[in-house]
Formats: sequence, C-alpha cells, structure tokens
Amino acid sequence: MDHPTSGPKAAEAYERARKVIAGGVSSDARRSAGVPLFVDHAAGAELWDVDGRRFLDYVLGQGPGLLGHASPLVADAVAAQARRGVAYAAQHELEAEVAERLCAMVPCAELVRFNSVGSEAVHGAIRLARGHTGRTVIIKFEGNYHGWLDPVLYSVHPDLAAAGDARHPAAVGGSAGLPPNGAADLIVLPYNDLDALAEIFADRGDTIAAVIMEPILCNTGCITPDPEFAAGARSLTTEHGALLIFDEIITGFRVAPGGGQEVIGVTPDLATFGKAMAGGMQVSALVGRRDVMDTISNGTVAHAGTFNSHPVAMAAANAVLTELHDQADRLYPALRQTGRSLMDGLRQIAGRHGVPLLVDGPGPVFQTYITDRSEVRDYRDFAGCDRSAMARLHELLYAGGVNIVPRGLWFLSTAHTEAQVAETLDVAEAAFARL
Repeated sequence: MDHPTSGPKAAEAYERARKVIAGGVSSDARRSAGVPLFVDHAAGAELWDVDGRRFLDYVLGQGPGLLGHASPLVADAVAAQARRGVAYAAQHELEAEVAERLCAMVPCAELVRFNSVGSEAVHGAIRLARGHTGRTVIIKFEGNYHGWLDPVLYSVHPDLAAAGDARHPAAVGGSAGLPPNGAADLIVLPYNDLDALAEIFADRGDTIAAVIMEPILCNTGCITPDPEFAAGARSLTTEHGALLIFDEIITGFRVAPGGGQEVIGVTPDLATFGKAMAGGMQVSALVGRRDVMDTISNGTVAHAGTFNSHPVAMAAANAVLTELHDQADRLYPALRQTGRSLMDGLRQIAGRHGVPLLVDGPGPVFQTYITDRSEVRDYRDFAGCDRSAMARLHELLYAGGVNIVPRGLWFLSTAHTEAQVAETLDVAEAAFARL
C-alpha cells in the first residue's frame, strides 16, 4: 500500500518549524514542495518518520551512512568519548590516530588538517592552493558542487540560457548575495572535455593556481570521467605548476578505501574528505602532498577552527576508518555487489514498462536518469534528461516507502540486505507501472 504524502504529525512539526526556522528547514537541500521528511529514528538501512512510516533509505544522510544508521560501532565510540570530554581546544591522541589512518588509506595523503564540514575543507584547499602557488585563478567544472561558500558557488546546476556556450560556459552564481566580482578569479569549464582544459592552460597557464573537480561527479548524476580527461588534468596541472584538487566529500571511503582517486587511478595534490569518513558525525579533512601542506605548517596559509578535530567526531572517524581499512576485502566487494544487483533490477523493471532508464555508477553510489541517451558525460547531458519524470519517479518511490535523493541519486550501505533490495524492487515495479 502507498504511503500518504505526509502524516498529521509531520504537518504539525513543519508548521512549528516554519515559525522559528527560516523556510522551516536548516539546509536548502531539505526543502520540499510539500511537507519535508521529519525523522523520528533510524537504524541500519531503514528510517521511521514521526508518523511511524517506515522507509528503506537510500539517502543515508546524503551519503555519510556507509555503515548504516545508528551503527553500534559509531554509537559506542561516540558515547565513550563523550564521557571523556566533548571539546578541548587542545590536542589529543585521537586526531593523530585518524590522520595516520588517512595517510595509510588515501594515495595523496601525506599530511592532514581537520575541519567540521565539507565546505570548510574545500575552502581551505582553495586558499592553500592560492597561497602555495602565489596565483589566484581556480578552474572548476559545470555541475560540480564544492560547497555553499562564496568562492565556488557557481555553475552547479545553472540555467543553460545564462550559462551560454557549452565549450566556454559563463560562471553562473548559485545565490543572491555573492560578491559582484566573486567569479573574477574563477574559470568554469565543461566536465570531461580535455581539449577545453588544455586550451585554457595554453592561454593562461601561469595564472592558474588549481583545478578542482569531483573525481566521480556525484552532484550531477554519477559520472565517472573519461580516463584521458582525468589523466590529462593531472598532466596539465603538473606541467604548468598548478595543483590538482579532488573534492572527495562524497566519493571518499564510499567507492573504495582510497576514494575516487583509487578508483580512477589518478593521484591529486590535495583532496578533501567528509561524509562517510565518520559514519554521520560532523568531520571533514583536507589532505595532500607534504610540501603543499607545509604551507600551512609554516604559518604562511591560515587554517583554524574551534571544532577542528572535535574529540567526539574523531572517535567516530577512528572507529569507522579502522573498520573500513581492516575489513576492506569483506565490505567493499559486498557493497558493490548489492548496489549492482539493485541497479540491474531497476534496469530490468524499467525495460518491462517501456521507461527509458539509464542507470550508472560504481554501485555504492549510483544515479538513475530518465533519458534516451546511452550515457551522460557532463552537466549539459544531465540537463537534457527528463528531470520532471525523475521527480515523479522519486515521488512514487517515496510514496511506496523508498527514500532516494530527489534528483535520482542512490546511496548504498553495508547494512542493506538482499531482502531489502528485493523489497525496493517490488516498490519500483509499482512505481514504473504508474510512471
């Protein structure tokens, strides 16, 4: 039986929130055309809303729940540390343990600095790149999201009329209130277009501080870059003395123990991590080459924060990363297989109902597109998909008790079972029949 769109307790909670919280939600990502989801509790691959409705969850906190909700491993680590102290504004041994684990797992990690959220870590990476190189220009790609702070909130999902030429897109601001000249030192390029990147380096190579990119583009579909594009970005930045930054806030530890850089076989100079590294606790990390990170070590580039290496968050990260490292051979193949089984099932169901569905991604995270395209390689391809039909599919799945990211992104956890995948596919069967 379909779930109702929202229950009376959720509606009441939303009305209460709207009186004291701007827009009724604390992040724009939680906005909804109707009443947003109000969660009462969650466990494993399931969550329950305030009206008692159960959902199979493929959002997982927008990705952090790699081990599932309320993982006993995380809960025990957090509880134990909270009893020892919550915030010190001083050093403690856990942060070195977590940093050692990061350096052991991540190809580019030689030194580490911690923050609380992904946007902070990315901001630190960009400042560090500029401080280290003495240059100002940053290259980013259409469709890539690097946080909500001013320097990078451009051309995430821009209106194509404003974005202009696909080969030389305009930098389109993502919010009112950005500085009038905020994009003066930002160049926006199409993802997966090595010729466009090479052209810019040939013209302005001595001004470019860094190229920043998602090594697997998860904020616009789930796009693995062409091998030539990723390797070419590495080669061009090295040749011209610029830095290559990978934003691994989503891909880090989710797609492999070493993140997206392990999967695509390209090692950047700097990388940022968050989400899955602490099982839902608020921690992010900036990691990179020793000589680059030493620009922070020697005080040339400032990096600070009251809650950096927060002891409780570090306890969670230590527990999660230890588990992912020690159990990698058991956890990751099973996680990929679960994801691929779900992907294959969705393809088969869509085919039976005549829905043109493209399913793409490595398995631990994947995207469903409604499109006749055989592949999606960049933001312009993504924008050409039937996003209104995808929104309708999201509504039908949600009504049936399956929670996914509205734009069609699915996150898997180690807690998802074969039975839950089968239940999900039953809901999908009914959704595609109505779509």
